[in-house]
Amino acid sequence: MMMNRRIFSRAIVAGAAASLISTRGMAANPAPTKARNIVFVHGLFADGSCWSEVIARLQPQGFNCTSVQNPLTTLPEAVASAQRVLAQQNGPTVLVGHSFSGMIVTEAGVHPSVSALVYIAARAPDAGEDYTALAKTYPTPPASAGIVFDGDEGRLGEAAFLRDFAGDLPEARAKVLYAVQQPFHKALLAGKTEHAAWRSKPSFYAVSTEDRTINPDLERFMAKRMGATTIEVKASHLSLISHPDEITQLILQAAG
Repeated sequence: MMMNRRIFSRAIVAGAAASLISTRGMAANPAPTKARNIVFVHGLFADGSCWSEVIARLQPQGFNCTSVQNPLTTLPEAVASAQRVLAQQNGPTVLVGHSFSGMIVTEAGVHPSVSALVYIAARAPDAGEDYTALAKTYPTPPASAGIVFDGDEGRLGEAAFLRDFAGDLPEARAKVLYAVQQPFHKALLAGKTEHAAWRSKPSFYAVSTEDRTINPDLERFMAKRMGATTIEVKASHLSLISHPDEITQLILQAAG
């Protein structure tokens, strides 16, 4: 009977270890430095105000929050906009990105002030990786068919925005977000990162399990590859708005 208990205890420990590996990925994720500064970057079909729900939860806890206005023109210009804000921070800073801005977090995150990276349903390429080619190895998400172009500027059509981008938000709220989305330039999509900050910085990832803008399995692959501390949220692509409490908690972990 004593031997059976020991075997049972070992099985529990082994199962817990397997669960941790599946959540954290194969790479080791170093412990984050305590930080009081949080810098946010938005992706396509949005502007800096998309972080308002999360910021409203962090500011009362004493965090200095800044939301970058991503120009959505070219990747170098978008990275530069984040770097300018990072240069203004005093002390360790958590860099948080949603969707396309995971490209910016991955590149700008090598800044010495950045203590940890947080990806919210975001792209997380390796250095020099063709993200578009990577994404094509997974089923194409429905939102892709809803992008409309006016010359070199693209935006998400209203039907796709409400259904595939903000599907778990009240329609009235989603329509407001649709109205304030900023157009992006085609040149932005051609950019490739030169660095992969997640290879050297503590990384955290929130997978949106109901995502129709980035394939959830692609999100899981990227999170596992970087060895990120990972959570899964039953949310649309806009978990930062529909589930701000969970996203805030993940950022608090990254802030040590």
